[in-house]
Amino acid sequence: MTALLRIDDLTVDLPAAGGTFRVLDGQRLEVEEGGILGIVGESGSGKTMLLRTIMGILPEGATRTWTAAFDGRPIDDVARLPIAMVFQDPMTSFNPLARIGTHLVEVARRHARLSRGEARRRAVEALAAVRVPDPERVFGRYPHELSGGLRQRAMIAMSLLAEPRLLLADEPTTALDATVQAEILALLRQLQAERRLTVVVVTHDLGVVAALCDTVAVMKDGAIVERGPVDDVFSQPQHPYTRSLLDAAPERGTL
Repeated sequence: MTALLRIDDLTVDLPAAGGTFRVLDGQRLEVEEGGILGIVGESGSGKTMLLRTIMGILPEGATRTWTAAFDGRPIDDVARLPIAMVFQDPMTSFNPLARIGTHLVEVARRHARLSRGEARRRAVEALAAVRVPDPERVFGRYPHELSGGLRQRAMIAMSLLAEPRLLLADEPTTALDATVQAEILALLRQLQAERRLTVVVVTHDLGVVAALCDTVAVMKDGAIVERGPVDDVFSQPQHPYTRSLLDAAPERGTL
């Protein structure tokens, strides 16, 4: 497979008392087109910062240097690329004062020259595409009126309205019970196949990587310390940190 996204020499510095703090240091990342890459590591390892850097969503005062290309072309403006992101907690990502439909219509109109009526139709179709029951009803609900699983499905629907080729998902199953988590993972796999998406999933859960991903990258202290096919990395880890993560996982034999 060819690389849809390639990043070399990625460095990110955040402002800190008395200077700056380097959270990503000279990293290299390739995301193969049509695959699902899992990025795994403990909290604070830099996983979410890596996704936010790709999206151009950095804290005020942060600096980023990199050499990056999307589909073989140098990246000039991330905002113009067909990339969308599913955030970790949809409850805090949605505006609590706006209905679900308002969020979706705004995205649909931003990414295509649509009338409000056409944008509404597309939004309802997107909710149906992510298996939301009674999408017309959910369209008119506020975020707090939905379960965690429905909010996450609505977040995924909103990302699809951006018509991405690359979908970034930051801990998409956090705080969901085991049954709903399995449903969301199955949905992501199905959407990836149906729409030929390339997906990057950030998680601390090795079980999510085993269930969903083709390739895994292991992060520690702002650096990718190991990468490879999931089966290879999980059966024959090369880095001591990867081995320690696997040893700490419950029921390792099921990974």
